[in-house]
Amino acid sequence: MTRRILVTAALPYANGHIHLGHLVEYIQTDIWVRFQKLRGNRCVFVCADDTHGTAIMIRAKQEGRSETALIADMREAHLADFGKFDIEFDHYGSTHSESNRAICHEIWAALRQGGYIAERDVTQLFDPVENTFLADRFVKGTCPKCGATNQYGDNCDKCGATYSPADLIDPVSTLSGAKPEVRTAAHLFVQIEKLNAFLTEYTQSGKHLQDETANYLKGHFLSEPLRDWDVSRPAPYFGFEIPDSPGNYWYVWFDAPIGYIGATADWAAKNGETWEDWWKPSTPGTAVPGLPEIHHFIGKDLTYFHTLFWPAMLHAAGFNLPERVRIHGFLTVDGEKMSKSKGTFVQASTYAKHLDAQYLRYYYASKLGARLDDLDLNLEEFVAKVNSDLVGKVVNLASRTAKFVEATGLSATYPDDGGLFYDIAAAADPIADLYEQGEYNAALREIMAFADRANKYVEENAPWILKKDPQKLAELQDSCTVALNVFRQIVVYLSPILPRLATQTGKLLNCPMTSWDDVRTPLVGTPVSRFEHLMKRVELAQVQAMIEDGKQAAPQSDMNTGTPVAEAPTTGDSAAYLEKEPLTVENCSIDDFVKVDLRVARVLECTAVEASDKLLQMTLSLGGDVKRNVFAGIKNVYKPEDLVGKLVILCANLAPRKMKFGISEGMVLAAGAGGKEIFVLSADTGAHPGMRVH
Repeated sequence: MTRRILVTAALPYANGHIHLGHLVEYIQTDIWVRFQKLRGNRCVFVCADDTHGTAIMIRAKQEGRSETALIADMREAHLADFGKFDIEFDHYGSTHSESNRAICHEIWAALRQGGYIAERDVTQLFDPVENTFLADRFVKGTCPKCGATNQYGDNCDKCGATYSPADLIDPVSTLSGAKPEVRTAAHLFVQIEKLNAFLTEYTQSGKHLQDETANYLKGHFLSEPLRDWDVSRPAPYFGFEIPDSPGNYWYVWFDAPIGYIGATADWAAKNGETWEDWWKPSTPGTAVPGLPEIHHFIGKDLTYFHTLFWPAMLHAAGFNLPERVRIHGFLTVDGEKMSKSKGTFVQASTYAKHLDAQYLRYYYASKLGARLDDLDLNLEEFVAKVNSDLVGKVVNLASRTAKFVEATGLSATYPDDGGLFYDIAAAADPIADLYEQGEYNAALREIMAFADRANKYVEENAPWILKKDPQKLAELQDSCTVALNVFRQIVVYLSPILPRLATQTGKLLNCPMTSWDDVRTPLVGTPVSRFEHLMKRVELAQVQAMIEDGKQAAPQSDMNTGTPVAEAPTTGDSAAYLEKEPLTVENCSIDDFVKVDLRVARVLECTAVEASDKLLQMTLSLGGDVKRNVFAGIKNVYKPEDLVGKLVILCANLAPRKMKFGISEGMVLAAGAGGKEIFVLSADTGAHPGMRVH
């Protein structure tokens, strides 16, 4: 029976570009969707930009344009990046849509009517510089549970604890670097503890989550009362105003998952359907067999929201529940977190300038299983695997045989191949099961084993030798017919991962691949087109060029704080990482000049660079744990010990400069005629490190 499946991937935040970490999820999801469609199932893939929140508001303000203009530009950039990697959505929308607003209203009304909403005053951190209350992800400090430093205001990535920003030790605003003030405002909460019994049943059923996720939720959340979830923010805030609470807005995490439904509504409207057919069950609040299946693909940093809060909202509002929440791990590069300074924080557009998208799709698939394990992109292994598997094993089958049958086409009847074609066809269901479960790595092991057998067949039959003997032309045609048919079978199995190769193979053999069952019937008596190169070897030099390009392209600092962002999350909520290209001020307008980020910094250490006549090396503090290494050409004017402890003015968003003596991560401002007349600009004694200078 044909299944009806609605698939979503996490909504990318409209404040930054797509990078290789994000692509793990979107490639993983696209593979699964393509597989389902190839199996003949009705599978709809929707996604949208996550567009609301303080980050968007602040960035739009700094860029001097409206939030709607900002998110419109970012949507186009995201779609362009996805297109480069063959990621195809049936609809890609925005959470800032009227359909999403209407569904937010409907779910909110249901929560109100069900008695799940509570209102109470909240003591919240407030940024006195930016004049705004601080969202969780805009506060950093020390975890109150384990003492880990540099943690965000909602949860600790070291021990997994959740807390409110006010609980942090030594909190700092990531918007301005200022020490937040404590202020009080009325907030609205969803009381999900009332749904604890339902959530326990849903998460522990063994149907909807990986076992390790279910166990994590049981041990960390469901074994004690669930905390009420704060879903409102006072003005100013970019988002949807709450209809029955003027001056308050739904927190971005409330309307973001509802964006899945909003995107479905927009898709349905274009296709003559209704979103209710996908999200409104005949038996409210249950995942009933036979109903449309909803499958979410997310990173493990979004586990809490998608496995507790989201199903709680859906259940309370009488909506269909996710059949499966498929959670993956994070991406590392060469065993380490993605790093901007090392060039491994690679944007999708940077990769696409240097390398074929198919390489990355294949490599990720070879690493992806059904568990939450992190995925490591080992660059040397990447080169070796692409060249060995794709070029050396798969494409090699066609490149070594197709040219010999361009004139004759395939044999009229399928030759005896010792059972090779039958064995590959018989694996259709087992390989399909692996795809269904998300065990792409296991599926590829099976497929590559068949590629090895097929190459052995080609080696044993040696068509390049048969071609030399006029008496063996029929044997030549038969051997090439076998090789090209098993090549086609292998490409069918690979087509969810390598759609471009599938299209090329369809043109080569004059038969497009439209069904998983294409592996069961051989092609005979059909023409073979002129062979064109299907895939080239990748060279390590290309990868190294991409990394070098990444060092230049990657933003070097947080646009609001000047904080070096050497490492950032690879999936999920990237709201705290507000990217900004390095700014040069040559021939700049006043609009460009105001973008220069001037910060108060305290000199912690200062030493003379012995091998230089001019340079002092400074360690500067911008507040909290944020430090910068800066070289300044003032050795002839200032003694190092005279500068220690002083407050200076730092240009914090100047691109780092590699010097003979190290990396300079900014510029200390000074004025004067030159020579001995150089005066370092100092801040007022009432200032503090990290404060913005206007």
